[in-house]
Amino acid sequence: MEPMKPIQPMKPLEPITKGSPAAKTWWPHELGSPSVSGSSNDLRYAYFAANHRLAVDDGQHVKVYDTVGKAISGFSSSDSKTLTFETEDGTLKLSSLKLV
Repeated sequence: MEPMKPIQPMKPLEPITKGSPAAKTWWPHELGSPSVSGSSNDLRYAYFAANHRLAVDDGQHVKVYDTVGKAISGFSSSDSKTLTFETEDGTLKLSSLKLV
């Protein structure tokens, strides 16, 4: 049996910059960090409240929507292609948002 090797000191985290391994996200880099992200059925979403943007990945394409005037507070999906949102005005469908 070999003796234990000394523990290597921890290295500081690298800052997240474009092209760094930590920057590998599925949404456009210029949107920054999302307020919330998740998935439902076959859809992934990332909501950027400060930028008024919503990115949605259907597995083939990532589309970005304008959410100006809509404060999204919840997400749900009844099937693999329909995403709905809870807002202060009630439930909205993805099709009601303008594609950017």
